Amino acid sequence: MIDIIHIDNDIIVCIKPAGLLSEGEGPESLLTVLADQCGGQVYPIHRLDRGASGLMVFARHSKAAAGLSRAVQEKQLKKEYFALISGVPAEKEGELTDYLFKDSRKGKVFAVSRPRKGVRDARLTYRTLWNDGENALVRVALDTGRTHQIRVQFSSRGMPLWGDGKYGSRVKGELALFSCDLGFPHPKTGKPMTFEAKPQGAPWDTIQGDFYDL
Repeated sequence: MIDIIHIDNDIIVCIKPAGLLSEGEGPESLLTVLADQCGGQVYPIHRLDRGASGLMVFARHSKAAAGLSRAVQEKQLKKEYFALISGVPAEKEGELTDYLFKDSRKGKVFAVSRPRKGVRDARLTYRTLWNDGENALVRVALDTGRTHQIRVQFSSRGMPLWGDGKYGSRVKGELALFSCDLGFPHPKTGKPMTFEAKPQGAPWDTIQGDFYDL
C-alpha cells in the first residue's frame, strides 16, 4: 500500500517508495498502483527518479492536472530534498551551478564546461545539516528541475549520493535521495498546500538526531 498523505476530489499527495517509476504504465509504475488503490485515473505532474523516494503530488482529473502543470511552469511548485552524500561540502551552505548534458544512449547525465546543443543550465542551493567528517546530510532546494540534477551536481564535485552506483557511489543500498518538502497552490481553490515528510530506515538511520531539528 502506498502511504497517502492527503487526498481529495482533485489531488493525491503520497510518499513514493524507492523502486517504482513516477511515470508510465504497468505494475512497476506508481501511477498504476495509485489508480488501483484510490480508484480512477491518476495524472502525473512532476517526476522523481526511480531509486528516489518521498513526497509527490498527482492530479485526479485533467482539469486539476492542467492547474498543477501551470503551477510548475510558473515555478509555484516548490520541492526540497534530503540527500546523504559521501564527502562534506567545503561550505556549510551554498549554490551549485552547472551545465548538464543528457546522453540518452548511455542513460546518464554529465556536467560539462560550456553550453552547446542539448546542454541545459542547472542550479540548486543546499544546506549541510549534519556530518561525521566523511559523510554529510544536505537539504537541497532546486531552482531548475533537470534529470538526475542533484545526483550529478554533487557527484561531479566528488560527493556522490549514497547508493548511487550510476554516479560513482561505492556504498551499497538504496539511493539516499528523499523528497522531504512539497508546496503548491491547490488547483481548484488556489489555497497554498504544504507537506513535510522524513525518511525512515536505512541508510537514514545512520544520522543522529531529528532531521527537522538539525
